[in-house]
Amino acid sequence: MTKTGQMQTKPMLVEILFEELPAVPLLKELPNIANRWRDILDSRELLTKFEFYYTPRRVVFYHENIALAQPDKIDKLIGAPVSIAFKDGKPTPAGIGFAKKCGIDIEHITTKEINGTQMLYYAKQTTGKTTAQLLENMVAEFLAKLNFGKSMRWGEGKYSFIRPVRGVVAMIGDTNIDISIYGVRSTTSTKVHKDVSSSKIRFDNIEKYFEVLKNNGIVLSQETRKNNIIKQIGDISNRHNIDIDIDPKLLDEIVAITEYPTAVLGEFDEEFLSLPQEVVINSMKEHQRYFACFVDGAITNKFIVVTNSFKGDFDLIRQGNEKVLRPRLADAIFFYNNDIKNGLNPDRLKDIKFADGLGSIYDKAMRETKIAQQFDDSDELRQVILLAKADLPSDMVGEFPKLQGIMGYYYAKKLGKSPAIYEAIRDHYKPMSENGELPSTMFGAIAAISYRFDTILSLFSIDQIPTGSKDPYGLRRAVVAVVRICLKFDIKLDVAQLIDLLRPNYAKLDTDVIVRFFYERYHKLYKDINPSVIKAVLMGHGGDIVAIDHRLKAMDSVVRQDGFETNFQTFKRVANIVDSQTNSGEIDQSKLIEPSEQKLYKLIADIQQNNTDDIEEKLIGLFDLKHSIDEFFDNVKINCDDTKLKQNRQNILNTIYQEFKKIGDIKEISIGYL
Repeated sequence: MTKTGQMQTKPMLVEILFEELPAVPLLKELPNIANRWRDILDSRELLTKFEFYYTPRRVVFYHENIALAQPDKIDKLIGAPVSIAFKDGKPTPAGIGFAKKCGIDIEHITTKEINGTQMLYYAKQTTGKTTAQLLENMVAEFLAKLNFGKSMRWGEGKYSFIRPVRGVVAMIGDTNIDISIYGVRSTTSTKVHKDVSSSKIRFDNIEKYFEVLKNNGIVLSQETRKNNIIKQIGDISNRHNIDIDIDPKLLDEIVAITEYPTAVLGEFDEEFLSLPQEVVINSMKEHQRYFACFVDGAITNKFIVVTNSFKGDFDLIRQGNEKVLRPRLADAIFFYNNDIKNGLNPDRLKDIKFADGLGSIYDKAMRETKIAQQFDDSDELRQVILLAKADLPSDMVGEFPKLQGIMGYYYAKKLGKSPAIYEAIRDHYKPMSENGELPSTMFGAIAAISYRFDTILSLFSIDQIPTGSKDPYGLRRAVVAVVRICLKFDIKLDVAQLIDLLRPNYAKLDTDVIVRFFYERYHKLYKDINPSVIKAVLMGHGGDIVAIDHRLKAMDSVVRQDGFETNFQTFKRVANIVDSQTNSGEIDQSKLIEPSEQKLYKLIADIQQNNTDDIEEKLIGLFDLKHSIDEFFDNVKINCDDTKLKQNRQNILNTIYQEFKKIGDIKEISIGYL
């Protein structure tokens, strides 16, 4: 199909008005909204640059220039050869069928020579539909493709969407395009800020639309709203000499629920500062969407509320928000004191289920203690593991699940536990994200590893193994966390060995499957190392996480050196000659009859006797064998008639290969990656 003609363009505006959209579903779908509209344009050959805006009550697309119609097309259809389409001058079913497909009588079908054969041929020009004709279907399809989760029904159950549609604007140039969406017809009117009017305001053209919003309390651009909030908070911070924690997620939510944001400073009673600051912050953030204020890192009794007010009584707004916050903080005081009175009782974890077939959280803690004992068998560490989840049944964690571990830290501290215990309780959930902050103490590190390692083994033992993009328990992140923690604290965890030690505590474990699962994450952890080097090291002699890290970095460093690619061919030849399943046999010195093999043997022996811990130094020493190996290949016949000499010479090469495998299997290194 070919396009013909040049298209005229005009501005286009589409606005869909809703009852107020909830922030969380809106933000979840937000990354897809502009892409959905772009796909719809593209599918109709109308794709052009556009601006996307949203407020809690509207979604807007503005095109500075859009084609007034689709491009015209010429559809070229090719049928059967003429010799098949006609027999004895009469059309066959093949010919009749092609004419039917083209929508014309067969006598109007033409022919065309294609690759030396006369074929049935029909060319039809199709005039593109106008954008105005397509617009209603485009908007309907756009809304149908959005996924906000739960929907509401209205119009006697006829319509379903996250919130009812209350208005539509569809303009091309200065013309209103008559469309109907969810029972609402398009008009040249829109809703303005509630502080100004509850009625719609009319406008004559697209330019006036933007003026109406701007002059009546609607900051249409989400980026402008965000920048306004940040600036206002900054001004308050400077005026009152306080620091404000602008949580990015909270900021996005406030942008999504405001059309004209105004930041207001409020206060609460200082008595509530006796609460842990995380409790105060979460009470304000989760329930009220307030920003916490600090001085020198310590929380103060001030907060910032961002109101969706255009010209309200801001002093009254401040008082109202202060009044609402007080009972929230009073509840938190009650929860906190009640939790301290109840203490941390691990036995209560017996009533909290972990997962089907894996018992309770208490059972999980028992398994974690057995993992922790492999690194430190102290009573203090055992207390850490038993108490780490003991805050889960607390009132405070019930109210604020994000505070699990943090509340355990405060309660253990209040109950007189040692710093080693309560700091480890606080840290054992760290890191909270793939690149998040790691534990700060050795006990915290061991507790964090034990928690994640048990989760991995437990779920693998009941075949809950991540597939594709699905990983509901975050097992891939757990692997990354374990590796990062081991490297920070120099914890020498050999995955295969530890699995074998813990095997009696689980229904069934496949060591190879779990080790492979760990190894798959190394490609994400070591993004700057070429994949073949990672594979080579992991296919070597295994080892603990710290040792693998050292070998990866050593191999990567050597591989990056100038001239490596040329020199590497010699060692690739060694690896290809040797059977990788064969262990290195003893080299019989009495059978070293050629000077080249005597020299090579001495150099190998020197490397084996060098007990250096510097892996890179050892690797360089092995690669320095290149010239001696080349001499060996040039001057010594490996596959000689004497079977004992032949075996001895193969043992020399196998010894070199096995020394490499202690660091990495050089057979796996691909020059194409280097």
